[in-house]
Amino acid sequence: MALISSTSPHTTVSNNTGAFMRQVIYATLPGLAVLTWQFGWGTVINVLWAVVVALVSEALILKARGRPVAFYLKDYSAVLTAVLLALALPPTSPWWLTLIGVGFAIIVAKQLYGGLGMNPFNPAMVGYVLLLISFPVAMTQWIAPGEAPSLAQSWQLFTGQLPVDGLSGATPLDTFRTWAGNDSELASHGILDGQFAGLGWEWVNLAFLLGGLYLISRKIITWHIPAGFLGGLALPALIAWLINPVRFSDPVFQIFSGGAMLGAFFIATDPVSAATSRSGRLIYAALIGVLIWVIRSFGGYPDAVAFSVLLLNLCAPFIDYYTQPRTYGHNKANRGTNSAKQGGGS
Repeated sequence: MALISSTSPHTTVSNNTGAFMRQVIYATLPGLAVLTWQFGWGTVINVLWAVVVALVSEALILKARGRPVAFYLKDYSAVLTAVLLALALPPTSPWWLTLIGVGFAIIVAKQLYGGLGMNPFNPAMVGYVLLLISFPVAMTQWIAPGEAPSLAQSWQLFTGQLPVDGLSGATPLDTFRTWAGNDSELASHGILDGQFAGLGWEWVNLAFLLGGLYLISRKIITWHIPAGFLGGLALPALIAWLINPVRFSDPVFQIFSGGAMLGAFFIATDPVSAATSRSGRLIYAALIGVLIWVIRSFGGYPDAVAFSVLLLNLCAPFIDYYTQPRTYGHNKANRGTNSAKQGGGS
């Protein structure tokens, strides 16, 4: 039998960065399918266009930096950024909106910081926030669920040939935030008449939940961030709803509306910009969830996943610093004993 002459470890796995990124992309497909079913083909068109923009942007900036283009494109990180940003955009988004958001996410939020592994903020959310602040009207024009335009109409919306005004409407979160406390007005909005959350959006979030559970089962992500995220969002929602159910929505509505599941399983779990220790992940994610509820309930934006994730990206190094696991074999008693010995020897 031939001896192994190489150094340990001798076991190998086929997973690499590209393989992990592809698994995350595959997990978004149920959500993409339900978004297309509820809101039309605009999201599919946006995803395809966003991927093209991301690859071209990444290739150009890599070429300018003197880096091997093909090597870095094979990690699929640019494709994943494009997919996540496109999924968060309204299906009525024109081509130029996606171009600006994805280009900024890749060139500024990712590559100008040094590329994959160096960016302190989630690139997709940086691009999203840029668009939301710069073009608030275009970023809030969602089609009413179940009234999806045809493929031809979606293409016309994408190219700017069809006006959006006659097709778009308020989302469940926006409707509830606007009319909270007015029962008669809320009752008149069918967008809130879902089975257990906002009409249409409950199925979108269930689809992303399915994809997220797939990622956990494949050990692409751990349960800590999704659990902390959803718990941090649900707990204050439950407390407020029990105190004043007229003013505040119930926790089920909160976690199955807007981008909650997309944020919990696909955005907050970004391994580069999130906290890394186990307890740190729970704290990091729970604070994101609490912040989302605060902004949704008292802020100026109906959904706040992007803002909350970026703010906690900023805090992730601080959280990791204070939640580092103790080095194996060392504890407070040992450190005290060693210090005493050193003091006696001196």
